[in-house]
Amino acid sequence: MWPVSLLGTAPGWVVVLLGLADLVIRVLAVGIIPGNRRPTTAMAWLLGIFFVPFVGLILFLLFGNFKLSSRRRQQQEIVNTRVRSGISALADVESDYPGPEWVKSAGELNRRLGSLPMVDGNSVELIPGYPDSILAMTQAVRKAKKFVNAEFYIMSTDHITNDLLTALEEAAERGVEVRVLFDHIGTLRVAGYRNFLKRLKAGKMQWRRMLPLLPTQGQWRRPDLRNHRKIMVIDGEIAFTGSQNLIEPSYNNKRHRKAGREWVELMACMRGPIVTTLNVVFATDWLSETDESLEYQLQLPANPEPGHVTAQVVPSGPGFITENNLRLFNTLIYSAQHRISICSPYFVPDDSLLYAITTAAQRGVDVELFVSEKGDQFLVHHAQRSYYEALLEAGVRIYLYQAPFVLHAKHFTIDDEVAVLGSSNMDMRSFSLNMEVSVMLLGAEIVNSMRAVENTYRDISSELLLKEWVRRPLAARYVDNVARLTATVQ
Repeated sequence: MWPVSLLGTAPGWVVVLLGLADLVIRVLAVGIIPGNRRPTTAMAWLLGIFFVPFVGLILFLLFGNFKLSSRRRQQQEIVNTRVRSGISALADVESDYPGPEWVKSAGELNRRLGSLPMVDGNSVELIPGYPDSILAMTQAVRKAKKFVNAEFYIMSTDHITNDLLTALEEAAERGVEVRVLFDHIGTLRVAGYRNFLKRLKAGKMQWRRMLPLLPTQGQWRRPDLRNHRKIMVIDGEIAFTGSQNLIEPSYNNKRHRKAGREWVELMACMRGPIVTTLNVVFATDWLSETDESLEYQLQLPANPEPGHVTAQVVPSGPGFITENNLRLFNTLIYSAQHRISICSPYFVPDDSLLYAITTAAQRGVDVELFVSEKGDQFLVHHAQRSYYEALLEAGVRIYLYQAPFVLHAKHFTIDDEVAVLGSSNMDMRSFSLNMEVSVMLLGAEIVNSMRAVENTYRDISSELLLKEWVRRPLAARYVDNVARLTATVQ
């Protein structure tokens, strides 16, 4: 729609052309935009285009396609095919997990969608302390003999990460193959990016930006597609994954430091065949950015059974046709019989996940949700708040982790059978736009370890009660509802 004052001074033929263009955009949008999109997402885009046709169209062209390039999707399929056909040592691995059928069914779902098998005989150590996980990774890198693969959404050189980066540099100096991947935009946004690049260029590590936005070099895609994974693999024997980025806990932000705001994370140190499956994910991303194959690394560890945990890696993101993480989460939540505990810093579910969680609570499952009392992202935090009333009415117990800390850990447990942790939030960005990695861990041993972490959250959180929540100011409710609209645009 064009301003009357502008159209009034324009020649008649210009007015006619603009009117025709406006009509064509609207008609085409109605028939094109709903294709392969959620109705709510399509409606949000259509409303934008109908209110401001040309601006809405430009935004849609920039942000409307959440798929990666056809080349990257083909590379993902090539790796999937290699795993299935036996090129990888993982192809013939079979799990003997004795658990219930619904757990085995979830494992088969994961294998069909992500091509990676459930593997037995793993050890898993949860590391909830922020500096503790950095120290554990540093010590592992210093013992590396063959290779180190590090992939993180955000990386930084600062007083917390300095020892780890030094260990990586020293490993490369002594002949260890060191490969580093970091998300271009995710890392670019934090203070000290130039110093970080300078340090990488000065050493012998091989490194690449993930999903780079460098138009002058022909590298362009939807700007908000991100690689959000956090993986480190050393010698194929030990791996780390979870929620933590390689940056100090206030994200090099003076405002956060002044407020005392630090991120609370959960990482896992793993040994066993699960290490190889995590390395498959790294190898896929390295192949996508460099065209270099790391198949020679994808062998099972020398000590194949260091523990008793059955585990399965679940990669997801726009490189896959399906939303692997969302399908797994819904499957497990619908299968729960007794208890569900969820920790997600950005909880903005789609309808399917919201129904799964509220249905579980309504059929008598004890459901609890841990979220931050005050989030670090205004729109996401308020969009998240807009779901609280429906959750509370269904019987979900919501615990608000004490501000100013940001509970950034991402994990959940189902009954005494399943624990899931990784990089994936429970929001539509993680389901559709971000490349994520999750690990499904089976058995009472690991579930009890995760529950111990959840208990520490509950001890320092306050429970949100429905009778208090419904009395919040109308202005706050209005902001929450407006923010919720932004969550549907993908």
